[in-house]
Amino acid sequence: MTDQAAAQQEKKGQFAIQRIFTKDVSFESPNSPEIFRGQWKPQVNMDLNTRSNKLDENIYEVVLTITVTAKNEDKTAFLAEVQQGGIFQIDGLEGPALHQTLGAFCPNLLFPYAREAVDGLVTKGSFPALMLAPVNFEAIYAQNLQKKQEEAQAEATH
Repeated sequence: MTDQAAAQQEKKGQFAIQRIFTKDVSFESPNSPEIFRGQWKPQVNMDLNTRSNKLDENIYEVVLTITVTAKNEDKTAFLAEVQQGGIFQIDGLEGPALHQTLGAFCPNLLFPYAREAVDGLVTKGSFPALMLAPVNFEAIYAQNLQKKQEEAQAEATH
């Protein structure tokens, strides 16, 4: 690799997964065993949340939290929550590119692990398997960014 090619690679930035881990897991089935006696027609709601923090120079922790609530005939069948964490080394990215990596790219990598954990909790609770649909973290990130910009503009005009 020439010096120029090495310099070009350095400018692009580097990304590496250091570790993916389960930070917290919770499962509740407050209305069991009665909930198993009725016909199973659940209403399932999923909430997503992400957060990140800097651990060291170019080392970041990102945590994706998925909370799934299933109700059957207005009674809570189960509540499952998984916090899936990751430690990432991110070199050469700053500002918006770094924020997008932490807010969209990293959660996208963590989602399959969290989805599998949720499914495992639900089936161990004796409920039918729950395979969560894929999530477009890029779109969610863009929506949140646009919302923050609109709020900032509204504040600036007042």
